[in-house]
Amino acid sequence: MKKVNGNTTATIQIRTTETNAIGEGVQQWSDALSLFGWLDYSGGQNDIAKQNAKVQETTHIFICDYQALGEVTSENARMVINDCVYQILDIDNPMFLNYHLEFYLKYIGGGQGV
Repeated sequence: MKKVNGNTTATIQIRTTETNAIGEGVQQWSDALSLFGWLDYSGGQNDIAKQNAKVQETTHIFICDYQALGEVTSENARMVINDCVYQILDIDNPMFLNYHLEFYLKYIGGGQGV
């Protein structure tokens, strides 16, 4: 099977919460995976997908070869690409073929922008 390959590396970070000295929960991000793929700008305005709020908020899409993600979910992870931080809105394994993954992202900030 032909590979998707790519032109950029994305780092997936997992959120954990640790308790500080006074008992407050402090959010920490730690690197979980690196993926090589393609980042594409989608503009965040997709009239065709009004039925899906997560797709509607999407500013970028990252596509890469399939890799098992383990504990990574859209609820506990974010993606860092070229020093820019993206919220993961949805992770799609189209038709469960295990050929490639599509990450629907929302740009949060950082870096030079995209």
